[in-house]
Amino acid sequence: MSSNSSKLIAELDARIAELDAQSLRRRLRVSESPCAPHVQVDGRPMLAFCSNDYLGLAAHPRIIAALQEGAALYGAGSGASHLISGHSRAHALLEERLAAFMAPQIEQARALYFSTGYMANLAILGAFGGTDVDLFSEELNHASLIDGARLSRAQVKVYAHGDVGQLATLLSESKASKKLVVTDSVFSMDGDLAPLQALLALCERHDAWLVVDDAHGFGVLGAHGRGVLEHLDLRSPNLIYMGTLGKAAGVSGAFVAAHASAIEWMVQRARPYIYTTASPPAIAHALQTSLDIIEGPEGMARRAQLQTLIAHWRESMRPQQWQVIASDTAIQPVVIGDNAKAMKVAAALYEQGLWVPAIRPPTVPAGTARLRVTLSAAHEKADVAKLIGAILELERTYA
Repeated sequence: MSSNSSKLIAELDARIAELDAQSLRRRLRVSESPCAPHVQVDGRPMLAFCSNDYLGLAAHPRIIAALQEGAALYGAGSGASHLISGHSRAHALLEERLAAFMAPQIEQARALYFSTGYMANLAILGAFGGTDVDLFSEELNHASLIDGARLSRAQVKVYAHGDVGQLATLLSESKASKKLVVTDSVFSMDGDLAPLQALLALCERHDAWLVVDDAHGFGVLGAHGRGVLEHLDLRSPNLIYMGTLGKAAGVSGAFVAAHASAIEWMVQRARPYIYTTASPPAIAHALQTSLDIIEGPEGMARRAQLQTLIAHWRESMRPQQWQVIASDTAIQPVVIGDNAKAMKVAAALYEQGLWVPAIRPPTVPAGTARLRVTLSAAHEKADVAKLIGAILELERTYA
């Protein structure tokens, strides 16, 4: 190894050691079983509260069978980007189904399927950004939206979390010919909802697009699982909606739903759509079954079960010193504060067979390290009670 190479590696090792010293180093664990509440991780049984499989569909027998059927029908891969030869009948049928599913909330709806939600957000902001655009970004937006804003070439203005008044002022002061307001719907580290009714009213008043990342709402919120737009009874041609399909839908990918003209513009200008190989058609085929479940009686029952578990958590999880953030969603954070302490608590839970991640900066603000508990319809009430008891006992030890 050359001296220059040794210097480069040594520098990286020193920076990694700094992460260790600040209790900020991440690590991979290997799950050896299908996604479910009860899993085998690194060779030991665990009760998991860390997946985004909110409806418990990731290992659903009907979806597994549909994925197998899709592979038999369409093969293992797509072979090309959508605009070359990779757009299969499975992709087209899924997009038609998603557009029809979201039509009650979006005027003249059309949908576009992406390999991941991250790519979908980059695509939206890249296609609708530009040097003549002012982009107004929520302070606690997901990293994909932050990165998309950086790549959009727009003038980015960040408004404080949930601060409709500040956003109104920024919109009023903007001289840009095009305006784009960008927000999560359910904030992934806090579990609270954006004030979307007020945001949409502002966007309609200022002739701006409202981009809603509903990664943690699609399939979970709304009577039929149409997400936050149905939950809040929102409908507008100003909406650009992103929903993920690897969380509540249990498979993989994401979609953007918007007015047909907006989607056509993305087909022409969204680089993450144009310049990447289309996802395997078998996945799109399996997602049709996911949608069958989400909008059918079983989906309604699973959403009801999830709400029952959320209510039980909120009634019973009452720590004395740690903070439980108010959330009506499947995301239920417990703020501990100190990075090292949060890591110790997560490690102690893990030793008890309870898998809950400790979230630290830069994902959350400094001084707000937390346990991020995520509930699933596949959990039982006894599972949630076990976790609550363990956390409250550890608070007495570590608080």
